[in-house]
Amino acid sequence: MTVIDVHTHVFPPLTRAQGRVLADAGEPWLRVHGDGTGMMMAGDAEYRPVHAGLWDAAARLADMDAAGVDVQAVSSTPLMFGYDAEPARAAEWCDLVNELVLDLCAAAPARLLPLAQVPLQDTALACAAADRARDAGHRGVHIGNHVGDRNLDDPGIVAFLAHCAEIGLPVLAHPWDMMAPERMRGHMLPWLVGMPAETQLSILGLLLSGAFERIPASLRLCFCHGGGSFAFLLGRADNAWHRRDLVRADSPRPPSEYTDRFSVDSAVFDPRALRLLVDVMGAGRVMLGTDYPFPLGEREPGSTIRACAGLDDAGRAALLGGNAAAFLAPDPALRVAERPSTR
Repeated sequence: MTVIDVHTHVFPPLTRAQGRVLADAGEPWLRVHGDGTGMMMAGDAEYRPVHAGLWDAAARLADMDAAGVDVQAVSSTPLMFGYDAEPARAAEWCDLVNELVLDLCAAAPARLLPLAQVPLQDTALACAAADRARDAGHRGVHIGNHVGDRNLDDPGIVAFLAHCAEIGLPVLAHPWDMMAPERMRGHMLPWLVGMPAETQLSILGLLLSGAFERIPASLRLCFCHGGGSFAFLLGRADNAWHRRDLVRADSPRPPSEYTDRFSVDSAVFDPRALRLLVDVMGAGRVMLGTDYPFPLGEREPGSTIRACAGLDDAGRAALLGGNAAAFLAPDPALRVAERPSTR
């Protein structure tokens, strides 16, 4: 069976000078040490140590071969979104990042599928960037789960999601810039607590605002990290919808009736949690996601799926690759523009 990982990240070897496209301080950029290691930089500040799989296609492909992964969807690191920048500047930055991601994926175009980023702070510019990315060969778009205090149910972001549905571009939504940092000090609590909460907030915001009633059903939308807390707390949300008119004011159906409108990845790291996720979402709505190459990712890709009780061979094949193949399938009407070789 084909193994496809929908949730992996890249940080191209951007120089400090290239970082100034986005910010005068020259951020973000990548300091490469020449020994297979590097440092993600935010201006002068060191952000996170990394290894070559994050920016080097050969190292990435070697890791994939060793792990038994056939295909990766490759998306930028959330530090690179640039949502705080002036919109026109962010649009130029996204075009630069998207070109570099295409360059990396050109090393193995059948195995490395590029996802674009867009200046989500401006709906018109984001839609135009998505159009350019689609025509250039990107297989989807990668967005953060909010832009400042605007959640995914914001009218401008809903309009962008509707546009992606109309042009046949799948969307991968990733939590970032987590809430309440002043209360999540140390022990990676923003990643352990903030990320699941951010993702649940995004999903419930779309459901309870009625946004899915305004977005074409053709939208292919996937939330990372197993949808965060959503599956475990869905019963609470349904109970609230049935009992309180404040909860159901804008949503004609309870939250559990919208699980056919989006997908989630499998990055929950426990076969028991994955079993619940499959029960809630259905076996057709869960896809392998590892968060490669970051240290909190799944070290043995697909091991949680393979250990999940109650999945038959067809179900495991769907989660390991079949669902992702359908999710990432290009629009058959798409004519990808020829790109000049950079090699």
